[in-house]
Amino acid sequence: MSARTAPAAPATPLTAVFVRLKLSLLRNGLRQSGGRRTAYIASAVCVLLFAALQLIGLVALRGYAHVDALVVLLAAVLALGWAVMPLFFPSGDETLDPTRLVMLPLRPRPLVRALLTASLVGIGPLFTLCMFAGSVVAVAHGGAAFAVGVVGAVLALLVCVTLARAVAAANVRLLTSRKGRDLAVLSGLVVAVGAQLVNFGAQRLGTSGLEQLDPVADVLRWVPPATAVGAMDAASDGSYGIAVAQLALTAAALVLLLWVWARHLTRLMTSPDGSTLQAAEGRPAREPGSAGLARLLPAGRTGTTMERSLRYVWRDPKTKAAWVTSLAIGLIVPVFNAWQGTGSVYFACFAAGMLGIQMYNQFGQDTSAFWIVAMTISSTRDAYVELRARALALLLITLPYATLVTVLTTAMLDDWRKLPEALGLSFALLGAMLATGAWSSARFPYSIPQEGHKNVVPGQVGLAWISIVGGMVGAALLCAPVIALTIWLNVREGGDAWGPVLLPVGAVYGAALTVLGLRLAAPRTARRLPEILAAVSKG
Repeated sequence: MSARTAPAAPATPLTAVFVRLKLSLLRNGLRQSGGRRTAYIASAVCVLLFAALQLIGLVALRGYAHVDALVVLLAAVLALGWAVMPLFFPSGDETLDPTRLVMLPLRPRPLVRALLTASLVGIGPLFTLCMFAGSVVAVAHGGAAFAVGVVGAVLALLVCVTLARAVAAANVRLLTSRKGRDLAVLSGLVVAVGAQLVNFGAQRLGTSGLEQLDPVADVLRWVPPATAVGAMDAASDGSYGIAVAQLALTAAALVLLLWVWARHLTRLMTSPDGSTLQAAEGRPAREPGSAGLARLLPAGRTGTTMERSLRYVWRDPKTKAAWVTSLAIGLIVPVFNAWQGTGSVYFACFAAGMLGIQMYNQFGQDTSAFWIVAMTISSTRDAYVELRARALALLLITLPYATLVTVLTTAMLDDWRKLPEALGLSFALLGAMLATGAWSSARFPYSIPQEGHKNVVPGQVGLAWISIVGGMVGAALLCAPVIALTIWLNVREGGDAWGPVLLPVGAVYGAALTVLGLRLAAPRTARRLPEILAAVSKG
C-alpha cells in the first residue's frame, strides 16, 4: 500500500500576514524604550484629540453657506500631505521601504493588495477618515448624497494612502540614500511656511468669509481625491450625473495610482541597484585641489577653516537642518507680517538674530572630529584664527541675507526712510551675537548627537540652555546703545534727518563687538581644549 501524502497546511492569506506584521512592528517599536512609548502615546492622543475637534467643527458647519468649498480644499490639502509625507519623513514607517521584500517570492499584485490593507492600520489613516467623515456630514443632504458620501470617503482615503505608497516606491532608492535622507531637512521649512500660510489664510477667512474659497474650490473639485467630496455636494443638489462622473474620476485615479505603484514595485523587485553592480568604468576622476567657492577664500588656515564650515552647512544633516530652519523663519516672520500690513521694518532684525544663533556651540557641531582641530591649536593666536574663520564663514551667508530681508521688508512696507536704521540695528545685533556666540562656544560647549532628532545629548540640556539663552540675553544687552540711539532719534524733533547715520554706526559697532568677542574667547578656547573636546565628544 502506497504511503499517504500528508495534507498540506492551508496557506495564510498574504494580506493577513502583512497586517500582523504591521502590528508587530508597531508593538516591538514601543517595547524598545519607555521614552519612545510615551512619545508615541502622547502624539497619538494629540492627533486623535485634534481629529475629534476638527470632526466636531465640520459637523457644526453643516448648513452654512460655502462649506462645500471648505471641505473640497480640505480634501486637497490632505492629499498633498499624504504625497509629501514619505519624502520628508522616510523613516516614519518602516513598511514604506519595499526593498526589504525583494528576496521573498511575492508577486506585485498580491503584494500591492496586502501593503494597501496594512497601510490602513495607523493613526494617519484614522485621522484622514475622520476628516472625510466630517466632510460627509457637513455637505451631504438626503439619502442619495449620504450614500455617495460613504463611497466617496472610502475612495478618497484609498487614494490618499495609495498616493503615499506610490510616491515612496518611486523614490525609495533616493530616500534610503544619504542625500535622500537630507530631504527631511526641508520638513522644518515646510512646517514654518505652512504655519504662516495657515495663519494668514485663517485671518483672511475670518474677515472675508468662506466665499473667498469658491474660485479655488471650483477647480479642485475636479482634481482627485477632492472629486469625491465634490460628488457629495453634487448629489445634494440633485446633479446625479456630475456626482457619478466625479466618483468615477476618483476611482480612475485610484486605479491609476495602483498601477503606478505596482509598476514601481515590479521594477524594484527585478532590477539590480548600485550595491549589486560594479562601479562604472571610465568615470573621470576629480582634479585635485580646490574648486568653486574655495578659490575665492583666503589662503592658509583661515580659508581652510571657512571651507570646512561651509561644507558642514551643505553636507551635515543636523547643521543643514539648523540653517534651513533659521533661513526660513528669518524670512517668514518679517515678510508675512509686512504682507498682512501689521509689521514693522524693524522686524527684519529677526533674520540677523536667527542666523546669529548659528555661531553658538561652534565646536559642538564638529562632534568627536573636533580632536583633529584641537591638535592644530597650540596658542591663543591659533584659537583666534580658528574662531575668526568660523565667524567669517557665517558672515559670508548672514550679511547678504540679512541685507536682502531688510530691503525686501522695507519695500513691502514702502518705508524707505527707515532702511538705514533697520540695517544698522541688524548689523549691530549680528555682531553682538557673533561675539557672545564665540565666547559661549568656549565656555559652554555641548555635544550634538549624530543620530535621531535630538540636538543635545542627555545630561547637557542645561549647558545648551545656558549657552543659547544666556548668549542671546547678552547680545541684547550689548545692542542696547544702538537701540537707545535709534529710539532717541525717532522721538527727538528733527531726529529723522540723522537716521542714515545709524547704518555706519551699527556696522562699525557690530564689527567692534565681533572682534572684541573673538579676542576674549580665544585665550579661553586655548586653555580649555581638553574640556571642550570631552564635552563635544559625548555624542
